[in-house]
Amino acid sequence: MPPSVKLYSGSNSLYLSEKIAKAYGDKLGLITQQRFSDGEMFVSFDESVRGMELFLIQSTFPSADNLMELMIMIDAAKRASAKYVTAVVPYFGYARQDRKDKPRVAITAKLVANILTAAGADRIMTCDLHAGQIQGFFDIPVDHLDGLALFIPYIKSLNLENLVIASPDVGGLMRARGYAKVLNCELVVIDKHRKKANEIASMQLIGNVEDANVIMIDDLVDTGGTICRAAALLKEKGAKSVRAICTHPVLSGNAYENIKNSELEEMVVSDTIPLKQDGNKIKVISVANLFSLAIKKVHEHGSISSLFI
Repeated sequence: MPPSVKLYSGSNSLYLSEKIAKAYGDKLGLITQQRFSDGEMFVSFDESVRGMELFLIQSTFPSADNLMELMIMIDAAKRASAKYVTAVVPYFGYARQDRKDKPRVAITAKLVANILTAAGADRIMTCDLHAGQIQGFFDIPVDHLDGLALFIPYIKSLNLENLVIASPDVGGLMRARGYAKVLNCELVVIDKHRKKANEIASMQLIGNVEDANVIMIDDLVDTGGTICRAAALLKEKGAKSVRAICTHPVLSGNAYENIKNSELEEMVVSDTIPLKQDGNKIKVISVANLFSLAIKKVHEHGSISSLFI
């Protein structure tokens, strides 16, 4: 790797950053991350970054300390005279709060975009945002990588007959349509109505899945309530098998138990967020190669469109 480029990791994304750096062909840069006795964070670069292009890797999953640490890293880099700072955020937290769906609520995704920009980031690199229009919340370049390139080879390796792609909600229809187009198969959608966050009031299938091998596509899975209930509905409607592909494994609450006891054959996720425990139905595919290739393209001022299927 040219000496003008360095990769650094946030403390809670080290598990992924090491894989990205290895795929890139170099080691992570030297950085110190410490805490005072009251929990306040401290960051310092242990080598010169003057005039260099930095890629700071940190997913912003809970707790909010991950976001705070990323901001401190960005600020430290700019104050150390780094030439260009790219915040590599494999999982962009708070993306679900991307609009005012009722009075007197924040658009937190926009707030986080403002914060990262104010901290000094020159560019953002992320994967499978909850809503593509979040890219417009930034006034700096955004490289939005598509998990489709990660999961399509795995789907093809399954050699499933009568394959049907399903979107577990109307909001994810465009994402699911992309998979159906590449795989040249049918698409169905599940229309759901929520009482409140993480609580579904009703759910119905639009389309036919009789004797089909169904794969549901979503950007993330939280408690697993939606995806597991959708799997049960698909089986009721005659599906031969049901699988799920969810890029970001948030997996909170009773998610692991819900998935284990569900009708799902398996759930395939990426490692943008580390698993909290092993799941016998959960398979992980790493995004390390995808991000390492994107970093190379950005550094070389090349197009990242070649990374998309």
